[in-house]
Amino acid sequence: SVPFLIRLFPALLSKFVFLNFLTLPFLADLQRPELLLNNTVNLYLDTEPGVTVGIWHTVPGSRGAEAQGKDQRWYEEALGDAHPIIIYLHGNGGTR
Repeated sequence: SVPFLIRLFPALLSKFVFLNFLTLPFLADLQRPELLLNNTVNLYLDTEPGVTVGIWHTVPGSRGAEAQGKDQRWYEEALGDAHPIIIYLHGNGGTR
């Protein structure tokens, strides 16, 4: 019966493949990433008028001791140093 339902309602296939109606992790405050990951801070960038993108900035483990107790300004300045930056774009239904 599943192939028949998919044939009748093709939008169901994308819902079950991507599960974009679920918000994961459950009951996590995604605006406070330091509770989930060490050495991480939440930043917001204005990309164009009316569009704001939220990002998490995580420093590598080698700089973890240096990042302990630092404020958001330190993390912003760390983006401009000579270390490489890896950008990972991800989201699901509750976080896009």
